[in-house]
Amino acid sequence: MVRSELVAKLLAENPALNLVEIEQILHVFFEEIISRLEAGGRVELRGFGAFTTRARQERTGRNPHTGEKVPVPAKRAVHFKPGREIAIRIRPKSRGDQP
Repeated sequence: MVRSELVAKLLAENPALNLVEIEQILHVFFEEIISRLEAGGRVELRGFGAFTTRARQERTGRNPHTGEKVPVPAKRAVHFKPGREIAIRIRPKSRGDQP
């Protein structure tokens, strides 16, 4: 799903809101998540999952075209851990799972 599909879905399910209002809501929602992660914080959406950042150490990588070794600087990467409800719905059903 891309952002425009999300906007269309929200518009269809919320006829009292117009396109501008939906766009503003999504803008604030995503900006708050990004701001918190930028500050090194954690964003937890109960029932959905948690976003955090993790430090990646400096390392030596390889250029796939030339095979040449290249330095890859240290960085922070976004990590998402799905909530229990999502994990249960996505994973394949096994005999021991409850409905």
